[in-house]
Amino acid sequence: MSEPISVLLKQLDETIEFLQTKTKSKPEVGIILGTGLGALADDIDKEIVIPYDMIPNFPVSTVEFHAGKLIFGKLGKKSVVAMQGRFHYYEGYTMRQITFPVRVMRRLGVKYLLISNACGGINAEIKPGDLMLISDHINLLGDNPLIGENDSSLGPRFPDMSEPYDRELIKLAEEIAAKLKIKVHKGVYAAMTGPSLETAAEYRFLRIIGADVVGMSTIPEDIVAVHSGMRVLGVSVITDACVPEELKPVNIDEIIKTSKEAEPKLTRLMREVVAKL
Repeated sequence: MSEPISVLLKQLDETIEFLQTKTKSKPEVGIILGTGLGALADDIDKEIVIPYDMIPNFPVSTVEFHAGKLIFGKLGKKSVVAMQGRFHYYEGYTMRQITFPVRVMRRLGVKYLLISNACGGINAEIKPGDLMLISDHINLLGDNPLIGENDSSLGPRFPDMSEPYDRELIKLAEEIAAKLKIKVHKGVYAAMTGPSLETAAEYRFLRIIGADVVGMSTIPEDIVAVHSGMRVLGVSVITDACVPEELKPVNIDEIIKTSKEAEPKLTRLMREVVAKL
């Protein structure tokens, strides 16, 4: 049984009250930087950087390559708040904890949420190092962040998910990528719990049901963002090939290396998208 919604509302009030003692920023854009994709933070003209462990009610990232900092500042002329590091179901957090920062962003005034992640490519046309704009998703986490009591101040009881990733933002990102000569794919992201990677049979299953890539994040944050009325753009960096017929053992260091090599493309794309919002 999940905690009463009154607990979440109280926690949000406490967190916002704390953040407002640190910054007067009113960000329009929220950014979630995934595995090995923290360098966009370097482009932000920072007002203040707050470690997660200083923020009341924030979980603390336990993944070694996630910095665990909330950054307020300007990206170009836009006021932004960026999560340098996220939370995953496999770390043992509840869905409410994983998505708490998205609720906080919405309370701060964020209208647009840009989510990045590192993932495996199931579609043989999508290669390691490529970028994919998420057009839709398949939730195989076995849980949903909206289970439990709902409060209408946070969003509707039954939010529509016919457009989980904003079509206009996808079109904008495609246009910007073409201008920057960055190759982007468009496809379906599936999320599984991890932390073990999938078997060849599971990759075959995912391909059959329509997934182009698979990861361990993003979907909970997207659901809560849509629930709260935010417009979402999701971008995946493909770090390894998960074609079942050609499956090889995965080296996590290689995954991080690939994400780092693809990072400049993601950074340029994100920066230009934010400028056009």
